[in-house]
Amino acid sequence: MKKIRQIITQIKTDTTATSDEFNDMLWQLICYSPKMPLRLLQEQLLNDAEKFSLKVKDEHFANMELIFQGFKWGNGTRKVLITHGWGSKAADFIDIITALREIDNLEIIAFDAPGNGSSEGELSNLLLYIAAIKAIIKDYGKPDILIGHSLGAMANVIALKEMMITPSLLISLTPLIRLKENFEASMNAVDIPQITQNRFLKSFEDKFDMPASHYNLNDWYSFDAQLKHWLAYDENDLISTYNYIEEFLNKYPFIISQNYDGVGHERILKSPQLINDLVELINVNIN
Repeated sequence: MKKIRQIITQIKTDTTATSDEFNDMLWQLICYSPKMPLRLLQEQLLNDAEKFSLKVKDEHFANMELIFQGFKWGNGTRKVLITHGWGSKAADFIDIITALREIDNLEIIAFDAPGNGSSEGELSNLLLYIAAIKAIIKDYGKPDILIGHSLGAMANVIALKEMMITPSLLISLTPLIRLKENFEASMNAVDIPQITQNRFLKSFEDKFDMPASHYNLNDWYSFDAQLKHWLAYDENDLISTYNYIEEFLNKYPFIISQNYDGVGHERILKSPQLINDLVELINVNIN
């Protein structure tokens, strides 16, 4: 968190930067993922895991292969793949993973996306999340159940579509719906003028050969009612705002949704009610 605070301070106080230098600061603001140290119980959880490493190519920032770290618990025949959100890591799912380990016949896989947690990479982005999901599926096989939080939930949907895979159950926790609007909210939070925001969004399009608006879950979602998709949200979430969630659910009314009012964007991963509901849903799905 120290580095992201330094980035924000520099953006707010540096009056001598050129347009290009200021745009570089915005890349840091948008694509640097804060890295929080592991707590003791999280360390113990990872110590219990079978660890693995895989590589993905970072074509937009490092221009090299990055090693990312994965963790596996159990050897059951039903695979669960967990994708964390922005500024997060596999161990942040400790309460959910601990509950899932009590379920028989599961193999649980989680990972730190490139640029997050213990994995390589100074900057991160949605495409690196997607590439990591694909690499795990290629090595470990098609998951029966995917769980994703925030940006990880968006990455799950896009990876599944690109790989033409339909799991038995998809679980999305406070999913990010619109990437461009998320960028704009981050820049608005530090009072970036509109003309400067437009310059950054143009540089994003130049770098990725695609506008940020391309990554809108309303357009990427290609499943129908045959996929059991359960979506959890908080109507008062300040990051994954309800108006975008509502728009998404109205477009795809067959998605089962549940409001966990007051749990917040990150704390939803620790909600006892959500964890109980999630375990019950998985037990029904695998039995």
